[in-house]
Amino acid sequence: MILSMTGFAAAAAELPGISLAVELRSVNHRYLDVTVKLPEELRTLEPQLRERLSAAQKRGKLECRVALARTVNAGTGITVDAARVQQLAAAAAEIARAIPGTPPLTTGDILRWPGVLVEASMPPETLSERVNVLVDQGLADLTAARAREGAKLRAVLEARCTDIDAQVARVAPRIPVLHAAFVDKLGARLREAALDVNEDRLKQELALFATRIDVAEEVARLSTHVAEFRRVLAQGGSAGKRLDFLAQELHREANTLGSKSVDAELSQVSLELKVAIEQMREQVQNLE
Repeated sequence: MILSMTGFAAAAAELPGISLAVELRSVNHRYLDVTVKLPEELRTLEPQLRERLSAAQKRGKLECRVALARTVNAGTGITVDAARVQQLAAAAAEIARAIPGTPPLTTGDILRWPGVLVEASMPPETLSERVNVLVDQGLADLTAARAREGAKLRAVLEARCTDIDAQVARVAPRIPVLHAAFVDKLGARLREAALDVNEDRLKQELALFATRIDVAEEVARLSTHVAEFRRVLAQGGSAGKRLDFLAQELHREANTLGSKSVDAELSQVSLELKVAIEQMREQVQNLE
């Protein structure tokens, strides 16, 4: 399976008094770059989350963001710390005795006092466990999204391989035609110059010409690289770097083919090859 480096996934859960949300974003990057953003209550989870994320992806810039919000519902509302209220009342009475005429505390003053309202909470171990479950769920969804994108990229790359094969198939038939055209052209020039058309000289010139336009090696290498490209695609896994290298080699052979071209059609083949290979290289950059 070929995986794209680009993907997004989210998971959320409602717990007693707490709302949790996890977002995972992955984009292209030359290497693996993991970023974890956590609220202070979950800061201790960062090392293990980073390790888990690093094991799930080989390349790409991967960001994990965990959000935590306190909630109120019918089952777990906010309670009042009665002991804190009594302490606050005693302190207010003492101040009133020391400073006569001091306004009494209102209900709002009491509720705003730190520690009077106690929000619902859960054990840290339970909270950490639920975060890990959400991250695992997010990673599964992210991998599925990357796999879907990877399947699309694979189809595009296989189409480009077919394009390259079609262009390479145009080269072989042109070589005998070029040889024959060169012999006719050379013979015509010799006759125009009133020189004898020496068969041995023609053979010698043809041999030099054949050496100059010999692209058999380039054609063979193009076919070999395309076959290897297809094999790596079928094998799957973390193949982006390998495919990028093969695309560079294909581009090198297309350039060499163009430099040996003495025919408009061969030049066109070289151009079409470069276009297909460049499109291939652009798509490969998205693969893990």
